[in-house]
Amino acid sequence: MQTFADIFGTSPAVSAEAPGRVNLIGEHTDYNGGFVLPTVIPQRTRVELVPRPDANVRVWSANVEGARRLEQFVLGREAVTRTWLDYVQGVTVALRKRGFHLRGADMRIESTVPIGSGLSSSAALEVSVCRALRAAFDLRLDDVELAMAGKWAENEFVGAPTGIMDQMVVSLGRPGAALFLDTRSLALERIPLPPSIELVVIDSGVRHRLVTGEYATRRAQCEEACR
Repeated sequence: MQTFADIFGTSPAVSAEAPGRVNLIGEHTDYNGGFVLPTVIPQRTRVELVPRPDANVRVWSANVEGARRLEQFVLGREAVTRTWLDYVQGVTVALRKRGFHLRGADMRIESTVPIGSGLSSSAALEVSVCRALRAAFDLRLDDVELAMAGKWAENEFVGAPTGIMDQMVVSLGRPGAALFLDTRSLALERIPLPPSIELVVIDSGVRHRLVTGEYATRRAQCEEACR
């Protein structure tokens, strides 16, 4: 496993993490303005970062094989690639659209959240990148605004028509508690989980594709039913 210094020749200035999540109650309700009850899981995504003096962003992922481990782009010239890099690019676009000034950066990403498993690996990536950029550039961004920036990145840049649940619980959830969230008002309450129980997540073996899978179809059906 290559360290940050192995890749970029220096030590990271900041590091940030964000967990994956599992939902307990409320399927296909978050993008319909309903209630959800998710909680965070122990698996996490970690971002190490050092700022650069220019507008170049270099991103290395431990979870990608081959030459695509290291990708790069220029701030202000982000372009959709249909790869994992779009989640990072989407975050930088979202933050700049909100008026935040960014410089380039070198990032190393490593995640134990299973990709394509329905455990919000994308939201964990978006929130951890946001947190790292917030720390590196002293951005005045609270945890709800951070979640909204992640949602914008996923909806508008990546093109996945998700609701706000994933980014909200990844940003504001706490171990040992479920997050009761009204996705219409964003009112929330942390509900302690009984310490005597354990949550078990069963892998169905079906890969989760928010952009090209049945998720978009189900959302359109729900919107038509609501109409």
